[in-house]
Amino acid sequence: MSKEKTRFVCQKCGADFPKWQGRCGGCGEWNCLIEEAVEKPASRGRSGGYAGVAAGQVQTLDKIELFEETVIPSGISEFDRVLGGGLVRGSVVLIGGDPGIGKSTLLLQTVHQIAANQISCLYVSGEESPRQIGLRAERLGLARESISLFSETQIEKILATAMKFAPQVLVVDSIQTLYSEELSAAPGAVSQLRECTAKLVRFAKSTGTTVFLIGHVTKEGAIAGPRVLEHMVDTVLYFESEAGSRYRMLRAVKNRFGPVNELGMFAMLETGLKAVNNPSAIFLSRPDGEQAGSAIFPVWEGSRALLVEVQALVDDNSGNYARRVTQGFDGGRLAMLLAVLNRHGGIPMHDLDVYVNVVGGLKITETASDLAVVAAAVSSLRNVAIEHGTVIFGEIGLAGELRPAANGEARIKTAEQHGFSKIVLPKANAPRSKSKNIEIFTAQSVQEALSFLF
Repeated sequence: MSKEKTRFVCQKCGADFPKWQGRCGGCGEWNCLIEEAVEKPASRGRSGGYAGVAAGQVQTLDKIELFEETVIPSGISEFDRVLGGGLVRGSVVLIGGDPGIGKSTLLLQTVHQIAANQISCLYVSGEESPRQIGLRAERLGLARESISLFSETQIEKILATAMKFAPQVLVVDSIQTLYSEELSAAPGAVSQLRECTAKLVRFAKSTGTTVFLIGHVTKEGAIAGPRVLEHMVDTVLYFESEAGSRYRMLRAVKNRFGPVNELGMFAMLETGLKAVNNPSAIFLSRPDGEQAGSAIFPVWEGSRALLVEVQALVDDNSGNYARRVTQGFDGGRLAMLLAVLNRHGGIPMHDLDVYVNVVGGLKITETASDLAVVAAAVSSLRNVAIEHGTVIFGEIGLAGELRPAANGEARIKTAEQHGFSKIVLPKANAPRSKSKNIEIFTAQSVQEALSFLF
């Protein structure tokens, strides 16, 4: 009897090797190779496996009927925003995040909202027992009679049940617990993840069912995370949260039916996740009165502008070298901005410690925040607060010039809607028509902008 052939598959990147080794040659991770049985390929025959296969029909694009995708509102405003308007028929959505962050809670609430509109839904649980999900629904105040539940981990049984039940929305919690009888690998292995997801994608496309997949990354990293499956699904959403915070941020990193990098805000309450329709109120929550080292910046997230507070602290250096510590901002860009401020603004900080923090746990990556960060640092250095009601944005070049930012008029409109009275921005972002409610100051250089602020 011949010995069964095996291979060693990396649980991080999916690369396979004939022998075990401590480090994966594909991604460089250590101790991530798991032994799996090699599946026997089907016989192709003498002609390479193409004999007797009918050729497909080829057509030009102008012969294809074009129509708008049907969108089903989920009943949760921030969730619809991240999805691109709602649930698209036949789409596959992957929601990733750390354990306990609120993925199951959000989808259980979504199923309840959709079922209330006479849309058939099926919630498949592979992790929690039906009693656990029933207790969660009771705690959230959901009508349990409207939620259809199926507890199973074998993908073949799940698809057979889904074909019989014919739901319009299918939720799988979670993809790491599913397995296929066609593979000998354990649930959670890369091969099982890919095979189960591929079958669910084929089911969604053939039946028009909207499929939600929950995927989480354990703290130990023993189970492959949802990044392995990103190229197979239509939409990838990630839950983010700061430690100890009750607020959750749902970000779209891939979306074939809507804008990428769209951000949805939720608050975790005793009754579940509640959509935060005005996220700027979270990031601007601060004590009354003016504070030195603080600046308000309109960050562009997805399709809207959010007003966030950027804080800076400039302190005497007690060590041998100056420290540059950032939270929510790129540390390398801070060093570059301080060099520009020294050279073209005449304000040296090379011998001082500089700390920058973005309030609310938001991470800023766009360069339009340069002027706000510099203004906050100068405000802390001089211990002079920026005038209350002022919003600042603009990119700073290495020559000290202010460069325009995208969606400038939308940022101005957002600041005006929140009651701000002044805004400092690059001259190229000057609006075509003046506003009666907000005073606009344009500057061509960082020195000109700081002269107006201080």
